[in-house]
Amino acid sequence: MNRSTETASASVLSGLDTGRAHRIYRHLHAHPELSMREHATADFVAAELDDLGVENFRCGGTGVVGVVRNGDGPVVAFRADTDGLPIAEDTGLEYASTATGELDDGTTVPVMHGCGHDTHVTSLLSAARALVSRTDVWSGTLVLVFQPGEEVAAGARAMVDDGLWERAPRPEVVLGQHVMPLPTGTVALSHGVAMAMADALRVTVYGKQSHGSRPQSSIDPIVLGAHMITRLQTIVSRELDPRSPAVVTSGTFHAGLKENIIPDRAEFTLNIRAFDPEVRERVLSAVHRIVSGEAAVSGAPEPLVERVYSFPRCHNDPDQAARVESALRTELGTENVSVAEPVMGSEDFGHLADAIGVPSVFWMFGGFDPAPGEEAPVNHSPYFAPDMESTLATGARAAVAGVLAYLGTA
Repeated sequence: MNRSTETASASVLSGLDTGRAHRIYRHLHAHPELSMREHATADFVAAELDDLGVENFRCGGTGVVGVVRNGDGPVVAFRADTDGLPIAEDTGLEYASTATGELDDGTTVPVMHGCGHDTHVTSLLSAARALVSRTDVWSGTLVLVFQPGEEVAAGARAMVDDGLWERAPRPEVVLGQHVMPLPTGTVALSHGVAMAMADALRVTVYGKQSHGSRPQSSIDPIVLGAHMITRLQTIVSRELDPRSPAVVTSGTFHAGLKENIIPDRAEFTLNIRAFDPEVRERVLSAVHRIVSGEAAVSGAPEPLVERVYSFPRCHNDPDQAARVESALRTELGTENVSVAEPVMGSEDFGHLADAIGVPSVFWMFGGFDPAPGEEAPVNHSPYFAPDMESTLATGARAAVAGVLAYLGTA
């Protein structure tokens, strides 16, 4: 980053409104909403953008897009995800969530911002407010993408399908960030693959129902499903090159209603992750082969395999990652920025850039300062509670630095 951009960053960051950021964060944290149902959150974000005088529109159902136009220059998009999770919060915070939501099957569940999306929204709103307050030190167009439904891999695709890049200026790069159990004030950035592709499958195993005393009259889907799950664990250990990492996890198994009835079906779900597209396809193919083969051996009908969701790649363009990394080191200090290995977590962020063939850069920022000997709670934990002040400061500073790596005046 050149000296003028460094000065622009300092000028912009002098306009951060810490008090407002804290109020926004407390509100969002206390009022999370489930994926693709973030109606009140969208209203709240739109109201904040209206207060800033930023033109905005709804996109992808509960998504919100703001456009900050400030003269000639590049177009940069920055994404923050907005959805919460079906988790009962147990942080003990005075602003802890007591919200509930309804799943697709009608079940009422507790809802929590257990992945830190409230910090992402707050950080981007804070950065936007600071940038709007100092339009004299930067030039170009910033597209603010407040995306719903990240947790179910639906929001990015919904926004693109709703004409995001026809309705907003087309960016030359898409930026994004995610809070993690890292020390506050630090950032970790990958060059190349950043996060894994992921697929969720639902497998319905069909059997033949019988009384528990007459197993000879049954085709037991519980035993069959158990054999399938055990055999599926050999895909990674026996069918893949050890240098090609992948994950096959069975997270749920449901069958039967009574102990003395062998049911007619069982259902389990799978979560599959890989960094390489060819490895991904090999694993998926093996799942179908094993599930079908085990059913045939047992004399059972062909199982039903349904895709629940699919996460795209999250890939940092190496040249753009180097550019953003330089800006982050200048802003946060070289010692606070590290080059990270890819992680097996997944994001639908990559779809926003891949849909129009432009590069993207996604980084992780720290949210915790645990006492010596203690571990910070991980994302999706009921205890996930980033340190508010230092985390929001890091998120806003990183966002401003990333944006000004492109829009800072020469």
